[in-house]
Amino acid sequence: MAIFDFLSGQFIDVIEWTDDTHDTLVWRFERHGHEIKYGAKLTVREGQAAVFVHEGQIADVFTPGLYMLETNNMPIMTSLQHWDHGFKSPFKSEIYFVNTTRFTDLKWGTKNPVMVRDPEFGPTRIRAFGTYSIRVTDPARFMTEIVGTDGEFTTDEITFQIRNIIVQESSRVVAGSGVPVLDMAANTAEMGKLIAAKVSEVLTEYGLVMPEFYIENISLPPAVEAALDKRTSMGIAGDLGRFSQYSAAEAMTAAARNPSGGGGMGAGLGMGMGMAMASQMAQPGMMQGPWGAGAQAPAATPHAPPPPPVEHVWHIAKDGQTSGPFSRADMGRMASDGSLTRDSHVWTAGQDGWKRAEDVQELAQLFTVLPPPPPPGT
Repeated sequence: MAIFDFLSGQFIDVIEWTDDTHDTLVWRFERHGHEIKYGAKLTVREGQAAVFVHEGQIADVFTPGLYMLETNNMPIMTSLQHWDHGFKSPFKSEIYFVNTTRFTDLKWGTKNPVMVRDPEFGPTRIRAFGTYSIRVTDPARFMTEIVGTDGEFTTDEITFQIRNIIVQESSRVVAGSGVPVLDMAANTAEMGKLIAAKVSEVLTEYGLVMPEFYIENISLPPAVEAALDKRTSMGIAGDLGRFSQYSAAEAMTAAARNPSGGGGMGAGLGMGMGMAMASQMAQPGMMQGPWGAGAQAPAATPHAPPPPPVEHVWHIAKDGQTSGPFSRADMGRMASDGSLTRDSHVWTAGQDGWKRAEDVQELAQLFTVLPPPPPPGT
């Protein structure tokens, strides 16, 4: 082998890195036992930085551009300078390429619930998750604090530590914000900016920054969410009594549609419906069964009488003044003595404004027992 062929095998003319992994933060230029040639070309592309490490110390950082390694002040030692060492230079220099682009769509989430003091629910626990992005702003510090001598450093090697920082700072921001849990969904953008600023203060010590931070969801424990759903359902239903009746009717309808699927439960519901229908149909004249028309049906199981109707109390307006409340018996006595007439304006709870007494069905009956006005004298 010619001496020049041997020497040419010891030289590297071009130093560059093209990344196609999309998750590599730092990559060490592999020398494979070769020394870097004096006058070699170093190509640093946009979104990259080159860090020179000479004899274990960071010597220089190169930003995007094309560089000729041809000065004796560079930490690049060539084999030509060390013939006495048999082409084995005692000066070992390494080149690390650092990716300075933005790494996006990194996931974060709270492994354990975060305790907060909510003004409406009191002490409660919440969970949250979302995405964030990071970018290297100080390659030399990032190499010193995080990478070390790792020849290929990926995002997976640091995201675990970043997630711990995010959970710590987000817990502080959420707990100290004073924002009610039910209003957090409307304030995720502002809270995300606060959390990103706090996390970036810590990441600066690593040579990193967090340009973006997103909160995708904030959730309560399942038991609390179930209680909220019930509370919402009650608010929509309005009248709880009518809602209970509607729910019972829906359950019986579902059981009737699937009599075999419910087993004993369906049979029990059917029996209950039958008993209820029997008690209603056992009234005289309401049933024609095997006993014949007009026959007396067997006595049904007695039921508790329905509650008495709610008695209204009334107010009377006269000459710009109101009086009352008066019971229906009081209104009957006033109708008898003439202090309450058909044209008197009355009002009771639930009534839409004042009405004339004869226009209210319940009071109009009081005037039917009174004789009409006498005819004019003849």
